Amino acid sequence: MNNAVAGFSKLSKKEKINWIANEYFSNPDEAQNIIRNYWNSDEKLQQLHDEFIENTITNLYIPLGVAPNFLINGKYKTIPMAIEESSVVAAASKAAKYWSTRGGFKTTIINTEKIGQVHFTYNGDAEKLKTFFDEIKPKFFSETQSITKNMQQRGGGILDVKLKDKRSLLENYYQLHATFETKDSMGANFINSCLEQFASTLKEEALNSDLLKNDEKLEVIMSILSNYVPNCLVRAEVSCPIDELAEKHITNPQEFAERFVQAVQIAEVEPFRAVTHNKGIMNGVDAVILATGNDFRAVEAGVHAYASKNGQYASLSHAKIENGILTFWLEIPLALGTVGGLTSLHPLVKLCLDILENPSAQELMEIVAVAGLAQNFAALRSLTTTGIQEGHMKMHLNNIINQFEATNEERHLIKTHFKKTAVSHSAVVDFIENLRKQNK
Repeated sequence: MNNAVAGFSKLSKKEKINWIANEYFSNPDEAQNIIRNYWNSDEKLQQLHDEFIENTITNLYIPLGVAPNFLINGKYKTIPMAIEESSVVAAASKAAKYWSTRGGFKTTIINTEKIGQVHFTYNGDAEKLKTFFDEIKPKFFSETQSITKNMQQRGGGILDVKLKDKRSLLENYYQLHATFETKDSMGANFINSCLEQFASTLKEEALNSDLLKNDEKLEVIMSILSNYVPNCLVRAEVSCPIDELAEKHITNPQEFAERFVQAVQIAEVEPFRAVTHNKGIMNGVDAVILATGNDFRAVEAGVHAYASKNGQYASLSHAKIENGILTFWLEIPLALGTVGGLTSLHPLVKLCLDILENPSAQELMEIVAVAGLAQNFAALRSLTTTGIQEGHMKMHLNNIINQFEATNEERHLIKTHFKKTAVSHSAVVDFIENLRKQNK
């Protein structure tokens, strides 16, 4: 294909698939069969999925698993996780079981404040603008009353609106910096609606103000929520006496605890390590966010900005030894919702929330943070004891077996052989090839 296509979004689903199959595949029929094989047999359910986005042609399946035995604040939870990486659910489950006999996970909601901004320029006197803002500030609340009424009934709404002078960053640049409480909804639509009304009020009042001269120009650039929510924070932690850390791979608890703390400290000071360290945390976080219909891209962006809040990218988790006790914790910003969006549309999302016993947004923040901490603990325990590859490659063995379409007999022989042999892609391939040569 070397030409643009006109009116693609107006084509029917069948026409879109025909076009793609004919333009990009030497065997169009095979491509169309693959696409159709992933359709849901329930036409109504498939239509629901088709309408989530534009130009839908099929569904991309991601495994949905569960990690049981999470003891969180004294109550057991089974956590649903949607992810394709083979070792994540297994690692989370193992960490959950480990800490369930050592006091479990403790969580604290630090704050739930969310942020939105109206970005504008003003070329006049800053003091006049400040006086003008103070005069019209009550109108930002009164003129959004129709938008905030229902949210206020649920205990949320606009918390505050501030004028911020950002001219040190950009010529004539100012902000209306607004904070919100959105309760069980993520709140993006609510926040953006409020911000657009703020912008309209700001422009109208500026035009009619005697304080701002006609030759002074105020221009709104844009109004949008921020996915950086450093004051929407949750803390998750585990702790226990060092001598209780012992298990199969931890024969010297004191040495393990010291190495564990050192591993975390390295991620606190070395950005190259911190990125991979935090990616491991996000394996757990993103999997639960996907399973519960939340926006993992927004969370990822906000979390990594938070990891850089002190001027250098650093670990999101921390560890210490005090008075013979190992404490391991993280604090992360999470703007989540349990009502609205996919949470009320996607049947599997609703099922996942049922598994979690229909948590509030704050409870979901706690669950997600715990999943991230558990994942991080599992990775660090492997790194400081047996190494990361042993467990990871054993989980990856199934993927290699499936890649070579092994028979049931071959599958049994392969798994038996690699119970006592190190797993690598090349070793598995060699074993399969030798096995098949012997059976010719």
